[in-house]
Amino acid sequence: MESSAQQFLHQLLSTPSPSGLEAEIQKKWLTYVAPFADACYTDEAGNAIAALNTGAPFNVLLAGHCDEIGFLVKAIDENGFVYVEKLGGISHKPALGMEVTILGSNGNVTGVFGTNAEHHGGAGDNFSFDDLFIDCGATSAEEIKTYVQIGDYAVYSHGAMDLLGDRLSARGLDNRSGAFMVAEILRRLQQKRPQVGVYAVSTVNEETNLGGAYFAAAGIKPNLAIALDVTFATDYPTVNAKKYGDVKVGGGPVLAKGAPINRNINALLERTAKKAGIDVQYELTPRNTGTDADRMRLTGEGVPIALVSLPLRYMHAPREVVSKQDMEQEIELLVQFIANLTGKEELRPVVWPAT
Repeated sequence: MESSAQQFLHQLLSTPSPSGLEAEIQKKWLTYVAPFADACYTDEAGNAIAALNTGAPFNVLLAGHCDEIGFLVKAIDENGFVYVEKLGGISHKPALGMEVTILGSNGNVTGVFGTNAEHHGGAGDNFSFDDLFIDCGATSAEEIKTYVQIGDYAVYSHGAMDLLGDRLSARGLDNRSGAFMVAEILRRLQQKRPQVGVYAVSTVNEETNLGGAYFAAAGIKPNLAIALDVTFATDYPTVNAKKYGDVKVGGGPVLAKGAPINRNINALLERTAKKAGIDVQYELTPRNTGTDADRMRLTGEGVPIALVSLPLRYMHAPREVVSKQDMEQEIELLVQFIANLTGKEELRPVVWPAT
């Protein structure tokens, strides 16, 4: 991966982008893709879109959502302590004692999630999300309200950091890594000039309502759509791989299999991976995928979809962990896949009359 691409990835990971407040990260994404895209634009949902070969009759949509989980301010007490609501599937359990940034209406404010000292009994077995509070150092409601209002967003304050080998740790790798990958795929395809149209989309709101994906697919009307997201790695202590599937960080990109997934697209992806010498892993999505793919599939007359995921440890924790090699292989898989498309691929599971 080129150093400029790695810098861009770290830039995305250092930019707060809680679901519903993605404008800042979208500006950075568009600034990066604009030099190598034929067209860049946005839509009313907040999606950022970059395209190649816009006049092609056959179009591929690549979606990677840029929003992250976080918190919404719901109350402020008389002593200046701030209480929050869930924004997406975030847990209260790892929050205690963690540093947090409130993206206040009058500027960012640093705080910490307070916790009862072990000497006083600790958090207790019945500790719940409603018990969370943020201490910003204020001494009254009047003081904190000069910075913070009800409905303001908050995220953990951690940035990205490299671990041993090729491992990368950050908050919100789910799924700013996907937004990064769709941009990088477009950059590499620009030199190959594919026969099909390619629309790379940094989507919004995946963690809360999947609305960005719907807007994107409804507007673009693609012939084929692929969601790039993360999936649960099961290669660390306490996880039952027999129950949840065998997915390893460093084991390569993950293809979804199940009712929503177009089998013909998967077959093409597998063929491309084999030719490129890229190992792939599998996850099961029997009913739905829980990703942007679900909403893209149900737009217009229906869109054939696939899901290609990055193995990720510690989903929705304050810090997640991925492999940069997996990321590179996923990018190359999709670059080669799209570069080989002719626009005449048969994606119908059943062709009738039979030939």
